[in-house]
Amino acid sequence: MIEAKSITRFFSVVNEKGLAEGLTAVLNVSLTIPDGRIVSLLGPSGCGKSTFLEILAGLQAPTDGTIHIDGKLVLEPLPATRKEQIAYQRRYRFISPLANGVFRDHPKHDIAMIFQDYAVFPWMTAMQNIVFALRLRGAGKRGAARPRRGDLEEKALFFLGKAGLAGFANKYPSQLSGGMRQRLALARALSVEPKIILMDEPFAAVDALTREKLQDDLLRLWSESGADKRLTIVLVTHDVQEAVYLSDEVVVFSPSPGTIRNIVPVDVPRPRARTGERLIEIQERILAMFQYDINQESEYSI
Repeated sequence: MIEAKSITRFFSVVNEKGLAEGLTAVLNVSLTIPDGRIVSLLGPSGCGKSTFLEILAGLQAPTDGTIHIDGKLVLEPLPATRKEQIAYQRRYRFISPLANGVFRDHPKHDIAMIFQDYAVFPWMTAMQNIVFALRLRGAGKRGAARPRRGDLEEKALFFLGKAGLAGFANKYPSQLSGGMRQRLALARALSVEPKIILMDEPFAAVDALTREKLQDDLLRLWSESGADKRLTIVLVTHDVQEAVYLSDEVVVFSPSPGTIRNIVPVDVPRPRARTGERLIEIQERILAMFQYDINQESEYSI
């Protein structure tokens, strides 16, 4: 379970006059995501969705608030005052010089992240990209024996097959289409067998037909993970139709600073029809929320 409590992220920025000023990207966001759910974070550009996702992943520390995954703290909030900064430095004064050596490749949480720009290594083949991820994750397990190359390649082929790339194991990313590169990113994420996958606009760079195919691939892989250990997926998107079609819940963010505008359950059983009456109704309700934020008026009760 993912539990976010009162997450705020504040940035200091320098304006065009060279003066320091503040920017609050995320403000007092609290959210609970049960295991095995698909949840979309939806909102206008600049509302803090990606910042919040990176805080969930531990790639950024919140200015205030905490993220717990299965009861474990992801990252401590950054020290906000001189007193907190001194206490923070004292607490970690012995660990900091050793941090890279002691904690490198020892992930605290079982998370994989997929970025909008694929983030695959262009100098590696599809198989090599996955084998590298498996080696990195395997090396992070204390006391684990070094995995054999043959075993890693066999596992890589298995997940390439699940993503529809079985015949492209020896191709480089430049030899793959945009949709295939995103399938490669998904196969690599699945190969380390995470409990949680975080996705930041993963299908934004492909055409509409490929996007729909990738959405269906994601749902198929999610369902194949099994009811007893089903993946939790958190997805950032600007696409209302995508959010409603994929998700169990859609978390609607307000314009900057990002706060939770509403949480909309998608109580439609799978498999779903994209043009189903209930899905269209939910899409229209969410679009009405955005319209209300723009014009301060709506025919819907929000």
